[in-house]
Amino acid sequence: MDNNSIGGHAGQVWNLLNQKERWGYEELKTATGLSVEELYAAVGWLAREDKLFFGTDPDTGKEYLSLGTDFYF
Repeated sequence: MDNNSIGGHAGQVWNLLNQKERWGYEELKTATGLSVEELYAAVGWLAREDKLFFGTDPDTGKEYLSLGTDFYF
């Protein structure tokens, strides 16, 4: 892995997150076809850029990702 491939994978993840409000890690892994390491590197890239929101569904207890926002009130 290098910065270019991680950035490309981050773009894949961002595009999927832009299509649906919430995604689980396994859902993202399946949809992107990325390995665990590639997915985590992409998530780390997006998290570093404050592009992600990490949450837990109160009904199921499952963790999920969604797009963060750059808007502040």
